[in-house]
Amino acid sequence: MERAFVLILLLDLENMNRSHHMSTLTTAGVLVVAAYVAAQMLSDVLSLKIALLAGFSVDVGTIVYPFTFTLRDLVHKLLGRGAARTVIVAAAGINLLMAGLFAVAAWLPPDPTWPLQAEFAAVLTPVWRIVVASIAAEVVSEIADTEVYHLWVTRVTRRYQWARVLVSNSVSIPLDSLIFCWGAFGGQLPSATVWSIFWANLLVKGGVTLLSLPGIYLVPETNSS
Repeated sequence: MERAFVLILLLDLENMNRSHHMSTLTTAGVLVVAAYVAAQMLSDVLSLKIALLAGFSVDVGTIVYPFTFTLRDLVHKLLGRGAARTVIVAAAGINLLMAGLFAVAAWLPPDPTWPLQAEFAAVLTPVWRIVVASIAAEVVSEIADTEVYHLWVTRVTRRYQWARVLVSNSVSIPLDSLIFCWGAFGGQLPSATVWSIFWANLLVKGGVTLLSLPGIYLVPETNSS
C-alpha cells in the first residue's frame, strides 16, 4: 500500500513537472513569435528614416531587420518548421495591413486645427513599389532561411547552434538585400547606385547577424525540425 502511494506521488510530481515545462515552453514560444512580428513591423517603420553611417546612406530599419532572422531561428527551434513558415506569412500580412492603414490615415481629411497633415502624409504614405519589394524580400528570404536551417539541423548537425544561425543567415541576408534593392530601385536609379545600396545593406545586416548569434541559446531545443 505504501509502495502504491509513493508510486502515485512520484507520477503526480512527474506530471506537475511536465506541465510546468510545457507552460514554460508555451510562454517562450509566445515571446519569440511576438518579438519576431514586432521586429518586422519596427524595421519597416524605421526604414522611413535614412541615416548616414560610416559614409553609407542606410535606412534605420536595416539595423533592426537582421535580428528577425535569428528570431525566426528561435521560432523554428522551439516550434518547428511549420510554425516558422506560418509566422513569416503572418508577419508579411501584418506589414501589408500596416502600410494600407497608413495610406488610409494619410488620405483621411485632417481636422482643421491639426497642422501636421502634410508632414504625416510625407512620411507615412507608403510608396507601394518599395512596400511590395520589402515584403517580397522578407517572405522569400525568411522562407529560404527556414529551409537552410532545417537542412542543417536534420542533415548536418544539431551541435554548434551558432553555426546553424550563421549558415542560414549567410544565405537569407544576401537574398533579402538582392530582392529588395532591385525590386525597389531597379530601373529607377542607376545600377551603380543600386549596387551601392545592396552592399551597404549587406555589410550592416552581416554585422548585426554576428552580434545576434548568441541569441540562439536563449531558448531550449524542443523541436526535432
